[in-house]
Amino acid sequence: MPQIHFLDVTNRDGVQTARTGLSKFGKTMVNFYLGRLGAAQSEIGFPFLFHEVPYVRAQIALAEAGAFGSLRLSGWCRGVAQDVEQAVQVRAGDAGLAHYNLSISTSDYMIANKFRGRLDRDAIVREMVAAARAAKAGGADTIGVNAEDGSRTDDAFLTEFALAAKEAGADRVRYCDTIGGDTPDRIGERFSKLASAVGMPVETHCHNDLGLAVANSVSGALGDLEAGQDAWINTCVNGIGERSGNADLLSTILAFRHGFGLQERGAEIGDPIDLSWARRFALWASYAFGQPLPYNQVGVGRNAFAHESGIHADGALKDHGNYELYDEETLGPFPDDWHTRPGRVVLTGEYGGKAGFRHVMDGLGVEPVDEDLAFKLVQLCNAQTGRPLTDDELRLIAGYPRELALLFPGQVS
Repeated sequence: MPQIHFLDVTNRDGVQTARTGLSKFGKTMVNFYLGRLGAAQSEIGFPFLFHEVPYVRAQIALAEAGAFGSLRLSGWCRGVAQDVEQAVQVRAGDAGLAHYNLSISTSDYMIANKFRGRLDRDAIVREMVAAARAAKAGGADTIGVNAEDGSRTDDAFLTEFALAAKEAGADRVRYCDTIGGDTPDRIGERFSKLASAVGMPVETHCHNDLGLAVANSVSGALGDLEAGQDAWINTCVNGIGERSGNADLLSTILAFRHGFGLQERGAEIGDPIDLSWARRFALWASYAFGQPLPYNQVGVGRNAFAHESGIHADGALKDHGNYELYDEETLGPFPDDWHTRPGRVVLTGEYGGKAGFRHVMDGLGVEPVDEDLAFKLVQLCNAQTGRPLTDDELRLIAGYPRELALLFPGQVS
């Protein structure tokens, strides 16, 4: 039976959100949480950019060491062979990234108003084919090709583009609703038609300009399943992303777990999802990005399980199932981190000493693999993030200091 998989793009599309940002250590923590949550793949960033190279090497080493569980790491490149050739050279020891998504615009609108005569349809196909072949030659296990502005690209050219990429070694085509204008009925029909025509999964990438990113992602995935193909859904934690954001990771997972009628349509999640990490991930992301969660944020907002009106309160007190679709306990505990303690507290960070570091590690019940190196990394990571480190961050540093040291070439040995 075809299955649904989650390919999270927080570390690529999410970090492009205007008026916000995330440190390289913060991006590392996104991969940590995605691994704990059980997502299939993380699009970790841009391996062809010079300032991403130490971070990418650290992620490869951490993955090899088991820090991210079974999470697969993928790099994003423009659909340009030179970018790919540069990206595949980034390695940690003998290992490099095994998965890539390669992107180029396909709509007539962007051909006219973005490329402005520099590329036509034939050139777009040639560029993508060359990029896919470069990725295969560089050792990629899987390749996704991205049709940017796919929702404004006609069916015939989308099919031509996808089939050419498939022949060059692509495993999936990403249909990007780049400006967020698609609607559920339309995208479901298009996915079913395209997945049937090309014989490979069509990956959802939905923006939320009309508030339909999750609905469109669900409908697109159902179109894949209808065509007998696996569905790959792009998400971002807390629905962050450019403009009005991307499909929210938790909302999309919950939709497939609890949405009425989806199980009857054969919608089955193929990833080992563990929602007990949902609240910790969402609250960490809010803290790290500096973006407060809306009170009504699905599953993790302050009011997600709050009741006040008489009828609702009476019903919820009798049985929470009267007014709640799913049990809040499945989402795990809210974080209660060391640095949030009231009153007298000793922290560890950029300007802290060894005594404070040891005190906090002992308090967390953590024994660092390499105490001296972990101590230096706590200082460096705190300096990079500019905020107190969380318990999960400190635990990752304590457990994988040698791999994390790759984030800071020339600063720690």
